[in-house]
Amino acid sequence: MELRKLQRVVVDALEDIKAQDIQVFDTTKLTSLFDRVIIASATSNRQSRAIASNVRDKAKAAGSDVIAVEGEETGEWVLVDLGDIIIHIMQPAIRQYYNLEEIWGGKTVRVRLGAPDLPLIPKTTAKTSAKTTAKTTPKTNAEPTIKAPRKRVVKPKTAAAPDAPAADSAP
Repeated sequence: MELRKLQRVVVDALEDIKAQDIQVFDTTKLTSLFDRVIIASATSNRQSRAIASNVRDKAKAAGSDVIAVEGEETGEWVLVDLGDIIIHIMQPAIRQYYNLEEIWGGKTVRVRLGAPDLPLIPKTTAKTSAKTTAKTTPKTNAEPTIKAPRKRVVKPKTAAAPDAPAADSAP
């Protein structure tokens, strides 16, 4: 099966079961073992297993060979090996910890995900980078404001009232 068609089948299968933050990486220049790495997030163990099962079934129906599926027992990180494409389905905490995007990333592949040929960029990254840029960019006409350190106010101890009896005296 042609690589682009198989990639489209896999991404469609991921979207069918509501996989989140789908990213496709071209690894042809990094390794000769496979041509694409697809990483997606699932919200639960059950959803991870369902996504992996759907990817396996859709790939077989399209005529592709499924070499192996690993991690279905726990569902925290499920790997589907289709030969030319490796699919990682991970829960967000596991995905953040292992950060596979750093290993395979750098260049995402353009895949049609409801919009015409846009690169797959996590939605949170785009939003936070715009907010961060707006907050960190200094205003050109305004002078920076410097807050003076707060002075510590020490209150004097109050003396006992003269009419009050002393604590150690007995009547």
